[in-house]
Amino acid sequence: MRKQIVAGNWKMNTTVPEGVALAKEVAAKAKNLPANVELVVAPPFTHLCSVAEALKGSCVGLSAQNCADKEKGAYTGEVAVDMLVSAGCNYTILGHSERRQYYGETDEKLVEKTKLALSAGLKVILCVGENLDEREAGKHFEIVEGQTKAVLFNFTAEDMKNIVIAYEPVWAIGTGKTATAEQAEEIHACIRKVLASKFGAQVADDTTILYGGSCKPSNAKELFAQPDIDGGLIGGASLKADDFIAIALAF
Repeated sequence: MRKQIVAGNWKMNTTVPEGVALAKEVAAKAKNLPANVELVVAPPFTHLCSVAEALKGSCVGLSAQNCADKEKGAYTGEVAVDMLVSAGCNYTILGHSERRQYYGETDEKLVEKTKLALSAGLKVILCVGENLDEREAGKHFEIVEGQTKAVLFNFTAEDMKNIVIAYEPVWAIGTGKTATAEQAEEIHACIRKVLASKFGAQVADDTTILYGGSCKPSNAKELFAQPDIDGGLIGGASLKADDFIAIALAF
């Protein structure tokens, strides 16, 4: 049975004391979750060590929101995978739509980042998804298939044990439009089919695929009931412990 994951991407929100308080609240409320559901929080880089301490002894995992595509050296402002591991991270998010859109993140860079993350012992939450123009042009399957293949076809079936995929319908985030559970499911099923074509049916079936499009307590149950949706990459709702836990309890 593949792992069900609810990951909270805090983005550029909270101060360190606020983040520590939120992490402690999440950890305290996470004790009654179903055994197969894993919670992960992804605070800003500045918070990682403090949040790792706050989560110590809990069942909540810790993720970074990004990592550098180089091991170390003269790369001012970048954060290396070894630094993330030493700060207590289990995961890193890579290829988030905001990184792709605002910072020019390419599939080629994501291959390098994923290689470094896996070699350091981190699990990767790789984001894929189409924007509004691509959706309206009917290219959504093509775009998501292309992004998935461009990064993951550089890895092995063994590597896939440590890779989670998050589908972000970029067109449905902050646009007033919403993806239905059926629209989300058909893309998740498409991703699983792409994985099967490269790695075989077993690896595809074992890979956790998260939904990253404005998942809230009000729609989580319907989304998570879909056969290929294994959890969520949560944005705004992860900044409120009660909402975050409520989403996890939707399983």
